Amino acid sequence: QVQLVESGGGLVQAGGSLRLSCVASGRTFRGYAMAWFRQAPGKEREFVSGISWGGGTTLHSNSAKGRFTISRDNVKNIMYLQMNSLKLEDTAIYYCVARAIDLRTAASDYSYWGQGTQVTVSS
Repeated sequence: QVQLVESGGGLVQAGGSLRLSCVASGRTFRGYAMAWFRQAPGKEREFVSGISWGGGTTLHSNSAKGRFTISRDNVKNIMYLQMNSLKLEDTAIYYCVARAIDLRTAASDYSYWGQGTQVTVSS
């Protein structure tokens, strides 16, 4: 059984930082790309950041560029999202996702999803 479990969400003031973690278990994720999506109330899920299996390729949405850093530790099967300079509009549920082989930005391309972790940015 595949499991992706997110942690690290919480309440933070605008301008602050959070680091999200995603632990993968249940199977080998060798060769799998992983990413973070988010969904704000009343909005569709959107791609935030993604990383290839080897970490050599990373993608960020325009809103994440320059503020968020994605990384992974394939020995521990953990992916991270370091979020700095948080803004009110970053408030959302953040989901960890995984798919075989290549990195993509469409939610429909991802087979495995975590339950999500809430990030709330206050003024």
